[in-house]
Amino acid sequence: MLQDIDRRIINQLQNGFPLCARPFEAAAKALDLNESDLIDRLGMLLKNGTLTRFGPLYNADRMGGANVLAAMSVPLERFDAVADQVNAHPEIAHNYARDHALNMWFVAAAPTLEAVEQVFCAIAAETGLTVHRFPKEREFFVELMLTA
Repeated sequence: MLQDIDRRIINQLQNGFPLCARPFEAAAKALDLNESDLIDRLGMLLKNGTLTRFGPLYNADRMGGANVLAAMSVPLERFDAVADQVNAHPEIAHNYARDHALNMWFVAAAPTLEAVEQVFCAIAAETGLTVHRFPKEREFFVELMLTA
């Protein structure tokens, strides 16, 4: 069960994170916390699985890199193990389950399309499953905000 302060942290930090010399201090001040309390609470939220990651999302394309959406059909009894294998690659930005024949979807981001392809080939070799690639044809901006 989330405490009210944890809900406030999650909701507030989705709206941006300060870009300054002491960003955690500035973010904490906006939440009426001190810097160490904010850092401790974020650590706890990551450790207990409430948050799966805390950090920036980069648009690799705009920085000269590449990102590609991919999906796999993973047997349900292997889903968690395969998710761990996929997520072990630092190029994987996020990974989520869907109720579909292709039930695992993830995005790989790397400096080049060749590097993304290497990640997909490694995942296929490690899991023995086909990685279906869905390269971007057009970009849409969807500002997803999840209320905790």
